[in-house]
Amino acid sequence: MDILIDNNAVKRIETNKFGIFKFQMGLSNMKVEVILQRVQDAQERFRVSPLASVATKLEKEVVVSSVFGTNTIEGGELSEQETEQALLLSPEEIQNIEQRRALNIKDAYDYIREVSVSENWNPSIADVIEVHRRVYDELDDGNEQNVPGVLRDNPDGIVTRVGNEAHGGVYKPPQNGHDIRLLLESLLDWNIELAENGVPALIRAPLIHLYFEVIHPFWDGNGRVGRVLEAGILYAEGFRYAPFAQASYYLRNIDQYFALFNFCRKAANKKHDCPNIEFVTFFLEGMLETINYLHDRVNRMVHVVLFEAQLKRLHDYKVVNDRQYTIVNEVLRKGGISYPEEIRQAIWYQALYSKLTTKTRSRDMKNLIDMGLLVLDEDGNIIPGFIEVREL
Repeated sequence: MDILIDNNAVKRIETNKFGIFKFQMGLSNMKVEVILQRVQDAQERFRVSPLASVATKLEKEVVVSSVFGTNTIEGGELSEQETEQALLLSPEEIQNIEQRRALNIKDAYDYIREVSVSENWNPSIADVIEVHRRVYDELDDGNEQNVPGVLRDNPDGIVTRVGNEAHGGVYKPPQNGHDIRLLLESLLDWNIELAENGVPALIRAPLIHLYFEVIHPFWDGNGRVGRVLEAGILYAEGFRYAPFAQASYYLRNIDQYFALFNFCRKAANKKHDCPNIEFVTFFLEGMLETINYLHDRVNRMVHVVLFEAQLKRLHDYKVVNDRQYTIVNEVLRKGGISYPEEIRQAIWYQALYSKLTTKTRSRDMKNLIDMGLLVLDEDGNIIPGFIEVREL
């Protein structure tokens, strides 16, 4: 599988003030091809899974997790539940800067999904600027220099530095606006060259992400914009969910994520043969984990859909009474373990049996368990019948 064409070729860009900047694949066929094939195989299995029946629900979950992940990486303070609630707000209902941050990220992801479905799409500098503009739309972060959609151009006396000692050190990216625009345009042109030479999106996306962060073209928001661009390159090649869910992987491995930017930059400065291998394999391992998680999530959702259909049929045919139907649906709504005492104390449950005997209540529950609609685990807790007890 000859995917790494001209792997050792280096594209040199001569800037006005920063000196020579180099783009290179910097990978090892031997180290990349196995994990790359595993990701491609996982994606194919996921693609042919029964997505249609649960696609809408899966997309909503992925949107929330992607916004929460990429926002939290950059210091966002909303929980995942608060993020979900914020994304339901209209512009008039936004109450604080944290909700605005979340909605702006969703808007940026929505934009990249919309434009990247065009035939032979690859990100342009106009896309980069528009993504940044959306990320910072009506967002006052206290940095007057950070104007939405405007590339960085450091005035005399103001020096931008990136990173910290905890993640491999501090780096001084290009400072001059002309150099920054030249490097950004050259990076996007290089992505097109790689695509034309048959390099797959699974290789190009992390490379563009890596070099975008090294160039650091904006005063702030570079991480958010870089992850959106990465997602767009993948989305254009048919990856519909994993590119956005990948943000959660970066969040779970945040220290390694940040440290690898410096690691690869230093490896290139030391002229290592494969300076970018660590970040690209890290990315591919994340994609494999993410796709496998999404596949498992789809299977579980499909089980729920089939279970709900079965439950409805039993209710329609009076095999399950109204009280039992309510109980199972409430357990389903919780999505996992329900504790017996918690159910007994719930207002809805007490209302069901307010005028009935304890014997009736016990009989209803026993019948649900006998039919397999509810299951008791080894601790006596209640779970939906489509979940095998051994998995808990």
